[in-house]
Amino acid sequence: MARAKDGNRKPPITIRQNLKLAQPKWKAVDRYFGDLLVAADADLEAALRANRAARLPAIDVSPLQGKFLHLLVLMARAKKVLEIGTLGGYSTLWIARALPKGGRIVTLEYEPKHAEVARANLRNAGLLKRVDLRVGHALDLLAALVAQGVGPFDFIFIDADKENNPQYLRWALKLARPGTAIFVDNVVRDGKVVNAKSRDKDIQGTRRMTEMMAAEPRLSATVMQNVGVKGYDGFALAVVLR
Repeated sequence: MARAKDGNRKPPITIRQNLKLAQPKWKAVDRYFGDLLVAADADLEAALRANRAARLPAIDVSPLQGKFLHLLVLMARAKKVLEIGTLGGYSTLWIARALPKGGRIVTLEYEPKHAEVARANLRNAGLLKRVDLRVGHALDLLAALVAQGVGPFDFIFIDADKENNPQYLRWALKLARPGTAIFVDNVVRDGKVVNAKSRDKDIQGTRRMTEMMAAEPRLSATVMQNVGVKGYDGFALAVVLR
């Protein structure tokens, strides 16, 4: 262990301090790969500017994460996508662009202001015709989708309030088919997800959802940790088996 100049041992660096020290490198790596693999795009950049101008929460996926979603939808050959949590439509844009001719994304947003910004961003990008943007409580909207027989969906992206992740997963299974991929963002939460005693409702919701994935015989799932411009987090990815 390192010693201070006076001969005393330095206190060990905490996990929080390590994360703080590492973040500049994470961001630099993200910028490096983003500059190479995510081409400059006027519509996507305009959407981010519009989101900032409207003072929406700065919680959009990063450009590399948006490209990752885009590629997942392409690999799944998805024609029907469900997104729970629209915000300003940045991730919706990435997904909509991956859809084939005649493809459709249903995206659910609780806040009318967010939905208004998202609708404008999608219209500006010429993608609004591919999107069914529904406003209201997601659990109510999901129940309506089931009642209306809108599913099944080929790809489901869950990125809303984490407290309700268990309920979102239940509805996702009702709206899925064998082969449907379910992607859930922000499940690691700076590593706080390991704290079973946490009183944070988002942590508890994420833990319950992951436990449900583990216990559900219809699902095969994994979680990947990731770092970058968004800090330290991760995602869950599951496939419906039957």
